[in-house]
Amino acid sequence: MAIVLGPNQYGKAENRVVRITRDSARHEIRDLNVSTALRGDFSAAHLVGDQSQVLPTDTQKQTAYSYAKEKGVESIEAYGLELARHFVDDVVPVEGARIEIEEYAWEHAIVDGEEHEHTFVRLGQEVRTASITVEGKGAEQKTWVIGGLKDLVLLKSTGSEFHGFLTDEYTRLEPTTDRVMATALVAQWRFTETELDWNAVYAGVKRILIKQFAVLHSLALQQTLYEMGKAVLEEYPFIAEIKFSAPNKHHFLYNLETFGVENNNEVFHADDRPYGLIQATVMRDDAPDAGPAWTPAANLA
Repeated sequence: MAIVLGPNQYGKAENRVVRITRDSARHEIRDLNVSTALRGDFSAAHLVGDQSQVLPTDTQKQTAYSYAKEKGVESIEAYGLELARHFVDDVVPVEGARIEIEEYAWEHAIVDGEEHEHTFVRLGQEVRTASITVEGKGAEQKTWVIGGLKDLVLLKSTGSEFHGFLTDEYTRLEPTTDRVMATALVAQWRFTETELDWNAVYAGVKRILIKQFAVLHSLALQQTLYEMGKAVLEEYPFIAEIKFSAPNKHHFLYNLETFGVENNNEVFHADDRPYGLIQATVMRDDAPDAGPAWTPAANLA
């Protein structure tokens, strides 16, 4: 039996890059969490400690910060593409690069009814995400881009049902035709093109997700996710698939009978755990192969 080195990669995780544009009196801010991972033949480093083919993780960090100025951060997708292509094109031993980015949104503070030019308030609605993978050199190079969001907290106070489910001797859940439905949505969508208005597409996808959650009379969270994904794919032909992870943020009707108080779906206990976790992918039946697009920097599977 031989012992061999398996899949490996290395990088710099969670570089907190803040880019402030100061070209005029009105400043703008992009607040990022950037992780890099490089892939290639780094077996010598593992087997004999030879670092001659290893670009230090500190160099990756320095590049991420410098590129925020050199290339700018018009969108996290475009910035991530610049970083990934640099590592693959300009660093000889690197055969593939994975860039994962989270963006934390800010808005100008309102002072005396006007937006202040250089003071900001953190927005807490959701975190925008992007994952970029580049593999290969020259004409053989391939690129995959995934846009997304996480922690988009949605709640509808009616328009949701859950009944007709499978039961057994352990089932205690009561069916309902009128319930609160809430989730902290994670959504990621895979692009088939790389020359896009990334910011406009992000805003459009978010708008569609919120609209479908609101307008669909839901018989199950699974149904809601499917309709959300379907609407996104119908709107954007350059999105091949969209993946959802949706914790069911349960709201249980609180028993006020002991106080002689009627509770007509008005007072609830918000229970944070345990929770149902609904996950689904909605995709085109002719979607191109995903390759390594979904392989995260922290996972070698």
